[in-house]
Amino acid sequence: MTLQGWLLIALFIGVLLALTKPVGLWLFALYEGRRTPLHAVLGPVERGFYRLSGIDPQEDQSWRRYAVHMLVFNAALLLLTYALLRAQALLPLNPQGLGAVSEHLAFNTAVSFATNTNWQSYAGESTMSNLSQMLALTIHNFLSAATGIALAFALFRGFARRSASGLGNFWADMTRLTLYLLLPLSVVYALYLVASGVPQTLAGSVEVSTLEGARQTLALGPVASQEAIKMLGTNGGGFFNANSAHPFENPTALTNFVQMLSIFLIGFGLTHTFGKAVGNTRQGWAILAAMVTIFLAGVTVVYWQEAAGNPVLHSLGVSGGNLEGKEVRFGVAASALFSAVTTAASCGAVNAMHDSFTALGGMIPLFNMQLGEVVIGGVGAGIYGFLLFAILAVFVAGLMVGRTPEYVGKKIESREVKLAVLAIAVLPLVILSFTATASVTQAGLAGPLNKGPHGFSEILYAFTSAVGNNGSAFAGLTASTPFYDGLLGVAMWIGRFFVIVPVLAVAGSLAAKKHTPETTGSFPTTGPLWTALLIGIVLIVGGLTFLPSLALGPIADHLAMVRGQLF
Repeated sequence: MTLQGWLLIALFIGVLLALTKPVGLWLFALYEGRRTPLHAVLGPVERGFYRLSGIDPQEDQSWRRYAVHMLVFNAALLLLTYALLRAQALLPLNPQGLGAVSEHLAFNTAVSFATNTNWQSYAGESTMSNLSQMLALTIHNFLSAATGIALAFALFRGFARRSASGLGNFWADMTRLTLYLLLPLSVVYALYLVASGVPQTLAGSVEVSTLEGARQTLALGPVASQEAIKMLGTNGGGFFNANSAHPFENPTALTNFVQMLSIFLIGFGLTHTFGKAVGNTRQGWAILAAMVTIFLAGVTVVYWQEAAGNPVLHSLGVSGGNLEGKEVRFGVAASALFSAVTTAASCGAVNAMHDSFTALGGMIPLFNMQLGEVVIGGVGAGIYGFLLFAILAVFVAGLMVGRTPEYVGKKIESREVKLAVLAIAVLPLVILSFTATASVTQAGLAGPLNKGPHGFSEILYAFTSAVGNNGSAFAGLTASTPFYDGLLGVAMWIGRFFVIVPVLAVAGSLAAKKHTPETTGSFPTTGPLWTALLIGIVLIVGGLTFLPSLALGPIADHLAMVRGQLF
């Protein structure tokens, strides 16, 4: 570990903390439906959309109606994407003449992008046409991100409203978030990437001469536009197979730093938005403090392990940190930080190969996802997932002080606790059962490149990533098979929507409650004690469930490495 590496991590957190309030205030304006400076230009577009679609943005939807509209919308987009991928060979903007995507891969990809997972069982540059990249995939990068933030807004309204039956309007939230947040940011970001050397063209490839005089064909395409929303929306699906390790996606150390910032930007801002929504910004800062504390602990372990290197290689006289699977232009510190950022935020973009990390270095990205993708988390999904843990935390606190638990002015009763437990339990139940299925079937065991504990880790990582809607992978797993495409597709759908519906039910239940004023007997939810309790609940409830699987996988890997065995 070096001083430069720690300064990079400190600068990263410092910039994000400085941006938290302004981003949060912009999001709060959209949450309230207030006018922004962009309304002068984009307001007519918003109103035209409502007129064309027959939507009344003032309609206040119940949680059930909000949920139905959200589910139907996402299912329709999934079917559209599947159809586009299957018809790819017949559609324009296909300069490489790529054929139709297979049935099982089209299903997996459509579910993956609809759920904000962006798991990719394919190499983008040799599988997807420009039209597929732009229309079938990038559209999901915007709309799945907007869906996550809209659901966070709905939950915020549940805490903020009093004796209400509605949670806002799904279509109005989606339209405003896309028009006034995601699109403007993506345009500016894409222009920056183009200026930094990222391609943005409809050409499929270019032929160049190498230094040796040979001819080489380089894949091109509309990369910058997809790269921008891929990061801002915590989507993660790369235009190229190497993702953000590819120089055409992430050419410099500065673009790498900006990409990491953009992954966390909206997630940090939403904590402040929550505080504004409930009338106490200290509530948002307390949640952010808990998130950042867990994140920094994870970054420390990854950086320590990757900087220490592999003892097996050290015994062979190769000193230094672990650079296998990493880009020299980024180095160990930036690669370790990126891995922690992308797995804490359910983004899934990678600038290094997690399968090549040391055993414990690779365990932290896995553990980040197993916590429920709530440490900052995906846009919207992170904050509403963390608030489920907050409900459990005040329930535990209520048991300790012998009072009905309260949080931000709402009594937390059995219905909210049961729904929170139901949503949280989805992750471990599906991950462990699907991993067990793949670990004992012939089709499942045909996937891992490695045998033993590391092969098990590859399977466990895949289903953890799918259910957590992350999308990154231990790349040693061959997942482009009917078995894995099908099972991972089901896992992604469950991990997204079997959590969202209970969250909306919690929001509806809270919105109907009266406001309960805080008294001297209320458990304080803004100080260090509350932050510590939140951290403990997340680690205990979210983490202990997976200890046996971690012992069979990365921990066993580490013990083998210490004994001098290559996994």
